[in-house]
Amino acid sequence: MDRNFARALALVLKSEGGWSDNPADPGGATMKGVTLANFRRYVKADATKADLRSIGDAQLATIYRRFYWDAALGAELPDGVDFAVFDFAVNSGPGRAAKYLQAAVGVAQDGRIGPATLAAVEAKPAGVIIDALCDARLAFLKRLPTWATFGRGWSDRIKSVRAQALLMSAQRPAAPVAASAPVPSSQPPRVETSANGAPTDQPGPPSRPSGGKTAAAAGILVLMAGALAAFWHHVTGFFGSIF
Repeated sequence: MDRNFARALALVLKSEGGWSDNPADPGGATMKGVTLANFRRYVKADATKADLRSIGDAQLATIYRRFYWDAALGAELPDGVDFAVFDFAVNSGPGRAAKYLQAAVGVAQDGRIGPATLAAVEAKPAGVIIDALCDARLAFLKRLPTWATFGRGWSDRIKSVRAQALLMSAQRPAAPVAASAPVPSSQPPRVETSANGAPTDQPGPPSRPSGGKTAAAAGILVLMAGALAAFWHHVTGFFGSIF
């Protein structure tokens, strides 16, 4: 994944070290993994060894991204596999790294990582691919005539690459945290006030109980009955006085 480029580059540079000009190294003069030949090819055509030794961080990152990371389609590969292929590409060339990746996933080894290779990579667990790639890479280096000189360093490097790549492949994005239910506040509800301190929205009156209307109707009936009784008593008294 492209988000892993900075981390992968830091790990590669840790393995590459600083300045090297070992006559036994077929790459010749090298600074932080960049050979003088590549520096001349990609940065400065007439560069000297002194120019190479003073390579800037921006130049370094550009070379590694363009000619190793992008060449190996690092941004399209799964976590961990991207670093394992990238380190292999830096150490032995993007074409060879691509072919060994293709061999690990069982597709045609044409040295170009394309849709078929990416689909095969996605179909296999990243850890299986990393182990197969590192095993094949170590076997390849052991066949080189310079193994006696550089074998120990190469072996340690691949061991580190395997461990770091497997660690990267095991990482997963953190699951989103579910929003918790709001905690009831111990404070009373806030009342918005106007500039003079008076409430802008007073609470309404409390609602009547559901039985309030029935009770009121019953009271009215009682009053009416009492009035009728009094009226009847008055009428009967009046007629009684006549007769």
